[in-house]
Amino acid sequence: MRSAVPAARPDTALAPAAAAAPTDAGAGLPRVDLLLLAVSIAGISLSAPLISATAAPALAIAFWRNLMSVGVLGPYALLRHRAELRGIGRRALLLAMAAGVLLAVHFALWMPSLRMTSVASATALVTTTPLWTILLMRILGVRAPRTVWLGMSVAFAGVLVLTGVDLSLSPRALLGDALALGAGLAAAGYMLLGAEVRRTVSTTAYTLVCYATCAVVLLGVCLVAGVDLGGWSGGVWWQIFLLMVAAQLLGHSLSNRVVRTLGPSITSTAILLETPGAALIAALWLGQWPPVAAYPAVGLILLGLVLVARPAKR
Repeated sequence: MRSAVPAARPDTALAPAAAAAPTDAGAGLPRVDLLLLAVSIAGISLSAPLISATAAPALAIAFWRNLMSVGVLGPYALLRHRAELRGIGRRALLLAMAAGVLLAVHFALWMPSLRMTSVASATALVTTTPLWTILLMRILGVRAPRTVWLGMSVAFAGVLVLTGVDLSLSPRALLGDALALGAGLAAAGYMLLGAEVRRTVSTTAYTLVCYATCAVVLLGVCLVAGVDLGGWSGGVWWQIFLLMVAAQLLGHSLSNRVVRTLGPSITSTAILLETPGAALIAALWLGQWPPVAAYPAVGLILLGLVLVARPAKR
């Protein structure tokens, strides 16, 4: 999926990771991180269409994609980051685990919403993450520049133009919309906590703790809800594996990597591009062609990104 906080002590306050990273005023944003962010968005954009096409319970898919991620990251993390994992501070560990809980909430809300409403509607609503991010940081005491607010408004207006305020009036679809909106809020908290942890903890160590916590929480939810965790065809397992690689390792992990330098505002706003990305994939793969309004909507989203990025560069 998907900025500017008082705290008891200023040195422990939640704040954008970019604010902690010294940058040359003339250097602009790091090109490598912008490229990694683009790869992350491409991977995340594949998530919604792939989930919709996978014949397995949504919560089970969420659990397995996280458990598979831990299986891939675990050996490398234990081999190369064992000392860091042993020495991680209590505060950083608790924040990373809290981020994992919020990520589990995000998955538990959003993935079922894809079965209750359209891919375009669910994706558009879950990408309200940047608006929630700004609002949460404002509640915590950090004021965002007016240009950021304007950029967020323009970008989200583009999402609304692309999908419409509500594509369906059925009770089931409306419930799916509500779940997707809640998933966007959970993703905002996950993004902010991740930005704070990444100030002192490597991406590998953070994602291992976060994904492991997320998998444990989702396993508990599946067991309580009586969700089947197996018995599917080999093709379904390959789809879940592809989802893990594209959306989890390339999508979420790379966003965790770049949030330290680009900050949660730019990172979460760029994830708005998931909406046109998912719409394009759904059109080519599932035959769901976007409306003509998609093109000016993409322009609005890009304009919003520029407006948000300009204050960050200064």
